[in-house]
Amino acid sequence: MALIKVGIVGYGSAAKSFHLPFILALPDYYEVVAILQRAEAPENPGSAKKGSHCTVDFPSIRHYRREEDFFADPEISFVVVATRDDSHAYFAEQALRAGKNVIVDKPFARSAEEADKVIELAKETGLVLSCFQNRRYDGDFKTVREVFEKNILGDIVEAEIHYDFDRAPWLHFLTDKEYTPGSGHTFGLGTHNIDQAYVLFGRPASVTAFYRVLRGIESEVEDSFTIILQYDGPKKNLLVTVKTSVVSPMAQQLKFWIRGTKGSYTKYQQRSTCPQEEQIAQGVRPLDPAFGAEAEGLQGTLTTYEKAETPGIEQSFDKEAGRYVGRYPTARGEWMGVYKDVANALNGKAELAVKASESRDVLRIIELARESHEKGVTVPWR
Repeated sequence: MALIKVGIVGYGSAAKSFHLPFILALPDYYEVVAILQRAEAPENPGSAKKGSHCTVDFPSIRHYRREEDFFADPEISFVVVATRDDSHAYFAEQALRAGKNVIVDKPFARSAEEADKVIELAKETGLVLSCFQNRRYDGDFKTVREVFEKNILGDIVEAEIHYDFDRAPWLHFLTDKEYTPGSGHTFGLGTHNIDQAYVLFGRPASVTAFYRVLRGIESEVEDSFTIILQYDGPKKNLLVTVKTSVVSPMAQQLKFWIRGTKGSYTKYQQRSTCPQEEQIAQGVRPLDPAFGAEAEGLQGTLTTYEKAETPGIEQSFDKEAGRYVGRYPTARGEWMGVYKDVANALNGKAELAVKASESRDVLRIIELARESHEKGVTVPWR
């Protein structure tokens, strides 16, 4: 495949923890050639603190302070937007207008309308546009998709997808009292677990939501939410709950609870929803043999009426209850897969795995959820 020349917009925690480690782990696919960082480079990068500036960590990569200079760089063919949420759509648009393919960190935009404008521009220019939905590549979510593909649970009738934390370290950033588009944890954590619900079940027929503020202040900006998605047609009996809470210490937090006509799957988490997040913070690299592997004790529980004839699944029969119960091994997480899939799309070898239109639909669900909460009604998809 042709080597893809990458330019990174922003050099904060998103770029350093969620993008660069995985791009740099794919030298046969990508070469990072430039970074846009507003901060001036230190006079002596060699003596500056590691992580303080892109020139300190990557002295051979071009550093731009002005966006017009960055986007004018003819070598850059693919732009990674890893900036503040309120600038995602803006920088995506600048990249497309400069003739460059682009992936945008989540949330894709602050509204579905804003997302539509960027998507339309990508269609006009014929360039690749994607969103960094890395939680599709979490080990436990990959496991859920595997369970679905093997039809182990039969027809799904109820699902809960949680993203819960106690003592969430980012709560102190939520200080605004008035809501503005793009603020709140539905645009933050919700863009992960709502996206997972969308991947599994598609567009809902209606949205019902309850927003809460549990961080001890009066505010319109939610830190916790419960969103109920209902469907029609063949899925009219399906009820999906997408939930985030930031209180209550628990040894293990519920992540997935899925019930079907043939069985159920339950999965808990500990400190984070995927070990990759902790491993990156600890300095473990994506190519490490243990990277993305989950502790055995956190494997999900599979309960079925008939024994699952799947390699690696050990179920014992509960005679009293008349069902089989056992652990289902968690797939290895692979956030690096985001960039593998994008590279394949850029080189014409595969369809884009995460389409911008899907992230746009997730934003629309979020908008309908707020409308539902504010009006106290169930809102149909429109």
